[in-house]
Amino acid sequence: METLKSAPSSACPDWAEALLNGFSQVLLQRNPVCGLLCLLAILISAPSSLGGALLGAVAGLLTAQRRGYAKAERQSGVYSYNGVLLGLLICYRFDWSPLLPLLIIACGGLSAMLMHAWLQRAPRASCLKAYTAPFVLFSWVMLTFAEPLPVTPVAHSDLIQALPLGLGQVFLLDHPLAGVLIGLGLLISNRTAALWAALGCISGIAFALWQQESNLALLGLSGYNPALAALAFSHVRYKPWLPGIAIVLAILLQPGFSGLGLATLTAPFILACWLVQASRRLLQQSIEDHRLRS
Repeated sequence: METLKSAPSSACPDWAEALLNGFSQVLLQRNPVCGLLCLLAILISAPSSLGGALLGAVAGLLTAQRRGYAKAERQSGVYSYNGVLLGLLICYRFDWSPLLPLLIIACGGLSAMLMHAWLQRAPRASCLKAYTAPFVLFSWVMLTFAEPLPVTPVAHSDLIQALPLGLGQVFLLDHPLAGVLIGLGLLISNRTAALWAALGCISGIAFALWQQESNLALLGLSGYNPALAALAFSHVRYKPWLPGIAIVLAILLQPGFSGLGLATLTAPFILACWLVQASRRLLQQSIEDHRLRS
């Protein structure tokens, strides 16, 4: 998410690379191969949602193109990944109707516009990043009109599948093979990031089991937020405490959203990252002020 660094050259057309980068940006990566494996994970585990994910991504990309946003940003996928998640959620939580594609297009386009406004107002690396905030905000509004999901009991024999399920839940997918493909995409993109994602996911699952919340743990629902939080800081070299703190915060913040009656989604991941970023900024400013006074 919001990774604008140059990626290895690709033989695929610009529009295809931008769309695939949009899928990989959900994992904070910019890698078309990673995006292709994420797309394949959706195709295998939730084929009925694939159209929604693609439509949301295309809506974000076309909105950015029509409004003249920078090509480098469009190619990086930052205007598409929230549309991917919104398309998946809408297909997952709402029954089919002729208005459904229009809703996905509207949400994908609006998320791109919100992302652009955020990037314009927070251009520096030290600023708070948007991450999946557009996805969460639009989803909270839409989910007020959706029926609650039934609680599904999970057998304890499924513990071995908890890690891939946790990675799959990043894309709202509940099939172990989806998580395996997503993990493979991370490994291809960045091995360090993949290891941190696995550590974050395992930590969330272990904490949920310790709290005797087996449903959250075994369905992977306790693992995807700390996995994303770890990914957000996995690129910071020689400071392993940053992704570690982000993992802990994401785990501790998760129950709060349920207590407020809000869908958890990726909100704990976002808030954990904002807290870490804001704390780093305050600490650096304090150190600089101390040096100036001395």
